[in-house]
Amino acid sequence: MPVDGIVVNVISSNNPAGASVLKVSGYLDTTTASELETALYGLLDRSIYRVVVDLSGVNYISSAGWGIFIGEIKRIRSHGGDLKLAGMVGDVHEVFQLLEFHSILESYPTTQDAIGAFSAKSPS
Repeated sequence: MPVDGIVVNVISSNNPAGASVLKVSGYLDTTTASELETALYGLLDRSIYRVVVDLSGVNYISSAGWGIFIGEIKRIRSHGGDLKLAGMVGDVHEVFQLLEFHSILESYPTTQDAIGAFSAKSPS
């Protein structure tokens, strides 16, 4: 059951890159971040380490939301995977740049672009 303010859908990895997509809509803050965290952990617990987070439907991310991505990136990469962000809208992308998260996480205009970046790298 979704928490008010956020909807997270997991789209299976039926693409050539084998990447799973978390499609997020609403806003990410301390009251809603657990929904995203649960979905992400569900993928990681199933050894899915190629993850694209589609943020095209998100209009706000607090430090709690950003913390989920930053907190898990080391674990994901240690398993040969990566987490890529896609479709950030104006204000969200602006904060991403201001916090200099672009030096840690890759972002792409669209989900397809992010999936394509996985395809460009052959699996280890």
